[in-house]
Amino acid sequence: MADGNRFFPAPRLILAALVAGVLAGAVAVYVSESGSGNNAQTQAAAADGKDDAACKTKAGRAKEIAANPPQSLKSLAFNGPDGKPMTIADRAGKTMLLNLWATWCAPCRAEMPALDTLQKEKGSDAFEVVAVNVDTGDDAKPKKFLKEIGVETLGYYRDSTMGLFNETKARGLALGLPVTMLIDGEGCLIAHMNGPAEWSSPDARRLVEAALAR
Repeated sequence: MADGNRFFPAPRLILAALVAGVLAGAVAVYVSESGSGNNAQTQAAAADGKDDAACKTKAGRAKEIAANPPQSLKSLAFNGPDGKPMTIADRAGKTMLLNLWATWCAPCRAEMPALDTLQKEKGSDAFEVVAVNVDTGDDAKPKKFLKEIGVETLGYYRDSTMGLFNETKARGLALGLPVTMLIDGEGCLIAHMNGPAEWSSPDARRLVEAALAR
């Protein structure tokens, strides 16, 4: 198994890490729950039950890229680049690499340029890197950080309530930050991992291509 401070050297290891979170113990930055989060998100999660059934029909496909079990993430909520509330369902038809990050999380900061590069190279009508900042407080610190490191292509997604992190934690997906979820165009989780990865590597690009292949 790779050292916790190294990125994945092969596509099969990226896929294994996405399902098993093999780096979680070594590199995840643990956080505590802060408040109840977004009440609308909590209520919407109940609607995911019927969507989970639809996602389970993709069990064979999910096994290839390895989410276990398949589940719907349509109700996950945060603010879009326009500052208005949105959910995963609002991006229907688009495969997403959903990444939760914070400025105080060193592994998150380290992988942000690679996520920006992945969006620059693979972003399209069919795929987007959705990096959601979960700092509490106002936008000043995360926006300053993104400007300082020269992020050019990532949209500015935000949740200052901790609702998004708490929801993914309750679903058994998030152990800490960063956490990354690969979600298909119907809002179904097809893979996830805790900890950073070299998202601008050829392996990561192949992962995206595999997720888009139908």
